[in-house]
Amino acid sequence: MTFNEKYKDNALLIKTFNFALNIIDYTTELQDQKKFVIANQLLKSGTSIGANSKESQNAESKADFIHKLKIAIKEADETEYWLFICDAHKAYPDCKDLLNELSEILKILNKIISTSKMSAIR
Repeated sequence: MTFNEKYKDNALLIKTFNFALNIIDYTTELQDQKKFVIANQLLKSGTSIGANSKESQNAESKADFIHKLKIAIKEADETEYWLFICDAHKAYPDCKDLLNELSEILKILNKIISTSKMSAIR
């Protein structure tokens, strides 16, 4: 069974997993161009979004769940920063698709956190 098959009902996990695969492809391209520092930063933060989202699925409490997703947002924000640098510099390959993909992930993460906080108040 593949990741996408196992978690087909969890849009966040599917999107973050596929994003991580796309980040791996993009950073491999950066490494081929000898842009190692940015590639390493992007690889770490870009794949960590999904890892933290996955970890949130086994949270010990609602507060722990929210905390883990907030870490995922921090990693997404860092990833966005590095992608903005790549997008702004003419010597870097196009990353607009990654930025769009990341924007969707951030919307999902923010919505889940907002909804979780509201349900914790009730």
